[in-house]
Amino acid sequence: MIPSMKKNLIYLFLCATLTVCAQTPAGRLSLNGEVKAEGKVYLHKFNNKMYRLIDSTRIVNGTFSFSTEAKLPEIYGLSLTTSQSPYMIFLDNQPTTVKLDTAHYYRHTVVTGSALQDLFVDYQKDRQVKIDAFIKAHPKSLVSVYALYRDFSYRLTPEEIKANLKLLDPSLLKTPYASVLQELVNTLGTVAVGQRAPDFTANDPSGNPVKLSGHLGKGYLLIDFWASWCGPCRRENPNVVRAYRQYKDQGFSVFGVSLDRSEAAWKVAIDKDSLTWTQVSDLRFWNSEPAKLYGVRAIPSNVLVDSNGIIVARNLRGEELDKVLEELHNSPVSKD
Repeated sequence: MIPSMKKNLIYLFLCATLTVCAQTPAGRLSLNGEVKAEGKVYLHKFNNKMYRLIDSTRIVNGTFSFSTEAKLPEIYGLSLTTSQSPYMIFLDNQPTTVKLDTAHYYRHTVVTGSALQDLFVDYQKDRQVKIDAFIKAHPKSLVSVYALYRDFSYRLTPEEIKANLKLLDPSLLKTPYASVLQELVNTLGTVAVGQRAPDFTANDPSGNPVKLSGHLGKGYLLIDFWASWCGPCRRENPNVVRAYRQYKDQGFSVFGVSLDRSEAAWKVAIDKDSLTWTQVSDLRFWNSEPAKLYGVRAIPSNVLVDSNGIIVARNLRGEELDKVLEELHNSPVSKD
């Protein structure tokens, strides 16, 4: 081959390679933003309803920028402090601009450039969304599998979860969100009404290990999943306290399982809400092993078991809890 021709071919090959690389920045963020603040902006990776800090950058003249190596497309979070819940943002492999609002929960933040974020914003506006219809309209979108994982997993039966997973593009089944859902399908079958409640051990507020099975045999037991940071849980606690006081003399009790991560906050909430029954927690937030064992994807959540440890009801709240307990305790054919 003539040397000059060889050089030209090499040059053309390098130009083509550089052009492709420039057009496919997957794996590295192109994220720029504006914010009326000083200090730093923190970048977090979303994982199992929690965020893990992965990078930070200084705010310079009201602007910030990230070019962090990262998985794309994926869900991230932006915050101005490490102690504050981040603003959730869906990022694809396109350059994205963020006007980060400093108000509580960053509620007026504006994102441009990410088609995924645009779809997520539209999804959040639709209060009547039907998840199967949404997935059918967007079978390849990360928003679809996230919505199923985050907002519908605790409302659907195992069969409904499986049916919706089948609507997703196969590429999404490799995401951690689909993996959680697939595992949840199997778990929910083991904690359905009629099944024996799985046993577990966790520490009480004093650090002593407590076994669930050690609290069976006296009467009906409500395994109550909650957390000090959960507003709906704290609003439901007075109902549980009332039911406990009404039926405790008939053997009814409660076994509290907290998804807290702060031991101090957990203890304060126990005292403030007058939760006088046994409480345990592994202080692992959404990585709670007991919650995973029972397929808990939203709180408050509970499981009612009889004296033999057989599950008789799930997710009883308010007047429904009172009604079921009254029927069980007044039944002439009570197992307890």
